[in-house]
Amino acid sequence: MPKKWTSEEEKRYRKQLIELYVKRNLSISEIAPIVCLSEKTVFQRLKRLDIPTVPEQKVKYRNKRNDITIPKKYSAELAELLGILFGDGHINRYQVTVTLGDKEVTYASYVQRLIHTVFGGTPKVVTKKNGYRVVYLGSTQAVQYLQSLGLTNNKVRDQVDIPKWLTSNKKYQQQFLRGFFDTDGSVYKLKYGIQLSFTNHSLPLLHSLQEMLLRLEYSPSSVSNVTFYITKRKDIQKFFTEIQPRNQKHRKRYDTIVAQRVGTQAVNGGRL
Repeated sequence: MPKKWTSEEEKRYRKQLIELYVKRNLSISEIAPIVCLSEKTVFQRLKRLDIPTVPEQKVKYRNKRNDITIPKKYSAELAELLGILFGDGHINRYQVTVTLGDKEVTYASYVQRLIHTVFGGTPKVVTKKNGYRVVYLGSTQAVQYLQSLGLTNNKVRDQVDIPKWLTSNKKYQQQFLRGFFDTDGSVYKLKYGIQLSFTNHSLPLLHSLQEMLLRLEYSPSSVSNVTFYITKRKDIQKFFTEIQPRNQKHRKRYDTIVAQRVGTQAVNGGRL
């Protein structure tokens, strides 16, 4: 049986818990180390003092955050973020992550800002031992919202496809293509030109990307295995002018190849 408190002890404990649990809105798990008690003891003390327990009002109840805002409408920024997540993104029950290479420091910061624009909060960037950057946001609300838009924790197994609303707006399509290409696209030098590749192991997604490009008046190749290409020079110029990839590794690669081609043409008197 619990030890009987003196009136002075009861008054002190009540004041302490009202300050921490009610006024500061701390959870039981946050209060326990402050008062050097177990969570069970803190809970029992709240009950004993007739202080109502309201876990659903706590900031971190079920990982719920009060600094996260779920979009009320579609936007170009959301479309771009979806392109990134359908490319190199991942979700689990509690967080959204984007894994980038060791040469994508600037782009990692860009993705961090984009996630903040869409959801608020403070996305974090961590650097792994191999130099790779992981951008992440811990929020069950954001995860649930992304799931409602078709994203899953295993995109290949589930053979995900893009949300239909993206195809209703030219700007949304361009932004989605930007996000996807920035993470799952590549720029290649060919003997007589340049090639852009789009790779993904979800075939419905890959075919939808191809159809999206056709609607935007590009001429992508057929899907071969898990990849398709853009090879026509005018299409590639149009892509970098209209879509404007934000990942600097693609822009630098493209500019380098173009500069080399211009130099070669000059040496050969304008002949390829």
